[in-house]
Amino acid sequence: MIVALDTQLAVGTATGIGVYQRDLAQALRTEDVDVRPLSAPWLNPWRFDRRVLWDQVLLPLQAARSGANLLHASAGTMPFIRTLPTVVTVHDLAWHRVQSHTRAYARTYFGTLQARAYKRAAAIVCDSNFSANEYHDLIDASAHVDVVYPGVDARFAHIERFPDPSPFALVVGTVEARKNLLVLIEALPSLPTLRIVAVGPPTPYADTVRARAAELNVADRVELRGYVEREEFDRLYACAACALIPSKYEGFGYALAEAMCAGIPAIAARSSSLIEVAGDDVPLINADDINAWIEAIAALLADVEAAQQRADALRAAAVQRFSWATAASQMHAIYERVARS
Repeated sequence: MIVALDTQLAVGTATGIGVYQRDLAQALRTEDVDVRPLSAPWLNPWRFDRRVLWDQVLLPLQAARSGANLLHASAGTMPFIRTLPTVVTVHDLAWHRVQSHTRAYARTYFGTLQARAYKRAAAIVCDSNFSANEYHDLIDASAHVDVVYPGVDARFAHIERFPDPSPFALVVGTVEARKNLLVLIEALPSLPTLRIVAVGPPTPYADTVRARAAELNVADRVELRGYVEREEFDRLYACAACALIPSKYEGFGYALAEAMCAGIPAIAARSSSLIEVAGDDVPLINADDINAWIEAIAALLADVEAAQQRADALRAAAVQRFSWATAASQMHAIYERVARS
């Protein structure tokens, strides 16, 4: 089995999908899959025109030359003209649900046009049952969709916890409207001992967050760190009092899965796939209920030791549940099915 795998978003500063591509490539090799990673390191993957150039021209050309049996379009977008049978991972349907504030051309490309392209895929993979249901509701009710939970990097299972005496809440993810960081800023005046450290690329929404923090006189307790290197990222996981995931829409919820595997007490929004990832193990709060967030965070901080004990007890199960070995095995079976057909 030879698979051409789109790894373009793993170029440079890899965020959620880039991490998915990088770790999937590594995990598949343990399944005896001959992975041919495809990328153009010289091309900025975050500019819209460059992304379209990659998706629609360079990716299918590289795939055709790779000697592979099939292409895995792992970034949530796929070529309109395919040179190989194509498996596509549809990470979420956010472009159809929560991206109305973005530019029309981006909504058309990532939303309308990709929805049409998905229907010509040899197999469709979603990161959660929630996203699979979204696909059926928004794209094609009759489509067969495989659900494969992404794995979490095994290093999170080995993070040793030593919370900072000055407690801070870690918030991981792009600072954009759907991630809903603003609700935590609104809660902060009622949590005078807490700091918020947000890690992830900024968007213009970050300016809204900073402005509101200044209005509430909590700007000195809000850090928007942007991208941080792996060593610092792991240190933050080790030192944080808790992880907060207030997002209104997630196709999978990497931040929550990572927190669970790292043994950090977590609180998440009762929304989208976060409900599925949390199960019965993590407290869920209505995304915009400021008072409920205040109460839940205050309760956690009031007995940090008990919260840590609960997180420790759940850690091993989370590590097993979000295993890249399992994900790679399931993906390998999908490739084999496509190759046979």
